[in-house]
Amino acid sequence: MIAVRSKKYLDDLRAKTMEELNLELVSAKKELFQLRFQNATNQLDNTARIYDVRKNIARIQTVITQRKLGIAE
Repeated sequence: MIAVRSKKYLDDLRAKTMEELNLELVSAKKELFQLRFQNATNQLDNTARIYDVRKNIARIQTVITQRKLGIAE
């Protein structure tokens, strides 16, 4: 089930332009900062969300790197 969601998310990322990917990356990093801040102040209920956002950041960065290197999947 998780693999299906990540595959769909990757397909969505690959359909975006570089500008949209950069905006998505900035947004994800802001969200990660907010989640870490909430976690530090014991306000975060779902700590697994931090893991999900970190993985999404890695996926976005991978797609950006593939585009820069000209690797098409």
